[in-house]
Amino acid sequence: MEINAIYLDNLSTTPIDSKVFKEMKPFLTNLFGNPASSVHLYGWQANEAIAIARNKVSKLINTLPDNIVFTSGATESINLALKGLYKKTIKAGDHIITSNIEHKAVIDVLDYLSQKGIEITYLPVNNKGLINPNDIIKSIKSKTKICTIIHGNNEIGTIQNIKKIGKICKKNDILFHIDAAQTLGKKKIDVNEMNIDLLSMSGHKLYAPKGVGALFIDKMNNKIKLNPLIHGGGQESGFRSGTLSVHNIVGFGEACSIALENIFTDQDKILKLREKLYAGLKKIFPDIAINGSINQRLEGNLNIRIPNYNAQEII
Repeated sequence: MEINAIYLDNLSTTPIDSKVFKEMKPFLTNLFGNPASSVHLYGWQANEAIAIARNKVSKLINTLPDNIVFTSGATESINLALKGLYKKTIKAGDHIITSNIEHKAVIDVLDYLSQKGIEITYLPVNNKGLINPNDIIKSIKSKTKICTIIHGNNEIGTIQNIKKIGKICKKNDILFHIDAAQTLGKKKIDVNEMNIDLLSMSGHKLYAPKGVGALFIDKMNNKIKLNPLIHGGGQESGFRSGTLSVHNIVGFGEACSIALENIFTDQDKILKLREKLYAGLKKIFPDIAINGSINQRLEGNLNIRIPNYNAQEII
């Protein structure tokens, strides 16, 4: 039976772009080598594909390829970035600043660190879902080591002023970690301009496959000393052992390349579609209201409330 449905949940996951799948396909069939096999053609081909993908991902955030570590997704990247700093860079008695609208992947890691004696400050947001950068300044203590902030909220789509927060962190010698799962390829990210030290990425929000992501690590920053979460063969410069998922990484790299080429035209197109959807809903439900900031939000996000209606009934 055919179902006449329109998928409206792209902040949850996206389909694989046909161009992405085309790049992936050879590495699921003929080019099946292990990139760690350095003595034959199959390994060389896989290793070269990884290097090309690493370069594509790095270009999207304006960094060097060597600063990209491939992972299974944003959740693992967040764990490696925050939990990985424990004992080497942060220890009991140190302090971390974050917001009260972070993704569960960040919240759960911070809960773990709080059990190790690390103090966590959760900053509130205003009625638009925005953090006041001055609240970060007021929260800084002598033992503040990290500030971790979600770039684009996965529920209401609010975009935080990362550039301004990055300046505050830089000035106060605090490591700055960003959860960019929702914004990679949708909003311009320049890790140098924004003073970002660590940045977590996901592939499946970007028309790449599930099961792949990356962590940007500013390897020039001597304060960043990460313990690997996974030990084994020493892949990814020792940060993430295990045989690399070549086909997924190739797909992720291609998705980043497509996003870099189309980011601004996509923003305009998606914004017009969002406005069209909202205008249509407004005709049916005159009392409709938008949750979050209408200006500082992801173009592809429309989070609404309709008084006197049950959400399930509307669906």
